[in-house]
Amino acid sequence: MSTNNATIFDKAGIPRQLLWGYIGIMIFMMGDGIEQGWLSPYLVDHGMTVQQSASLFTVYGITIAISAWFSGVLAEGFGVRRTMLLGLVLYMLGTVGFVGFGMPELNFPVMLLTYALRGFGYPLFAYSFLVWIAYSSPQQQLGRAVGWFWFVFTGGLNVLGAYYSSWAILKFGHLNTLWTSLFWALLGAFFALVLNKRSAQKQTSKGSQMQELLKGLTIVKEEPKVLLGGIVRVINTTAQFAFPVFLPMYMARHGFDTTQWLQIWGTIFTANIIFNLIFGFVGDRFGWRNTIMWFGGVGCAVTTLLFYYAPQIWEGSFFMVLTCGVLWGAFLAGYVPLTALVPSLVKKDKGAAMAILNLGAGLPVFVGPAIVGLFIGGVGEEGVIWILAVLYVISAILTRFITLPDNAKTLHHHTLQTEIA
Repeated sequence: MSTNNATIFDKAGIPRQLLWGYIGIMIFMMGDGIEQGWLSPYLVDHGMTVQQSASLFTVYGITIAISAWFSGVLAEGFGVRRTMLLGLVLYMLGTVGFVGFGMPELNFPVMLLTYALRGFGYPLFAYSFLVWIAYSSPQQQLGRAVGWFWFVFTGGLNVLGAYYSSWAILKFGHLNTLWTSLFWALLGAFFALVLNKRSAQKQTSKGSQMQELLKGLTIVKEEPKVLLGGIVRVINTTAQFAFPVFLPMYMARHGFDTTQWLQIWGTIFTANIIFNLIFGFVGDRFGWRNTIMWFGGVGCAVTTLLFYYAPQIWEGSFFMVLTCGVLWGAFLAGYVPLTALVPSLVKKDKGAAMAILNLGAGLPVFVGPAIVGLFIGGVGEEGVIWILAVLYVISAILTRFITLPDNAKTLHHHTLQTEIA
């Protein structure tokens, strides 16, 4: 029986010893994604200005980026479990302050402080688990293992969180729905930290913990390819955070109302989480770098333009616009093997390498909207789309230089080549 189970897990690419952890990440991120689709309009409807709402999310994005960087080096220096537990505590403290003291009276200073505190939570909890995966997964399964991570991460944050909140708001109301996020966070932590009994990598000694923190900065000098990987990771999801700033208005001018736009956006990320798994498998076979370059970089460049021009080419066709959007969401998952490639560039300091990658995951939260704000006045919506498409091409070019030893397709292939030699 155990042999059959092992075969099933091996074929799926899930590290069997971390299964409970994956489930915990999905549940935790579902709780974190509860308010994503409705918090901003709710605040504006209740008397806050658009500028205040924007400021709230900007500060939140900044703390996410900082926390994303710290997650890798803290996981390496202080241990994965401790770092994940710290993320849980900060998330809960921020949620209690935000929902209990900020939201009822719309006390903006309190909301600003506590929502920022909440932003430190999920990167420490979720991204630290990536370090656990990097150390625990067999080399030949690493691409698929990180594909499963992004499947549960995005599935919880963008899909389950949205579906749950659409039901819970009607059942419990807005504030009580936010309170339930504490339950989901605790339940996710129970799965990831209690039921998941697999020990993480050995923790570094106390004397070297400060050195480990500094590694999160010095690693880019010691291994410049890690920096290239971080830049590619920023480009990966910049469009994801830029699109919602201006595309809903563009789509409205071509006959698509808000409901249809939300259906398109939701379907895009439903496709995305499926292709997170598919490109995990593709990366392990076609090569991590090749997958990122051709499917991620080139694929996203082409489909970004296609998604924008679809309402003009197929005027009034919801199906065709949706199809083009889904293609973009699918190719967005082509960057999944980056999470396997970058830590494999170094032998020891995988947490430091992951810190740069996680910082790259956090920065697009405000880099995307910033690009729109800086350029849309001068070059218009069409110009912004072309800037985003060109960035994807640049990411493909940069990936060309992120090579493993002996230009191996994956770390597993390099190991096999070494053994044969």
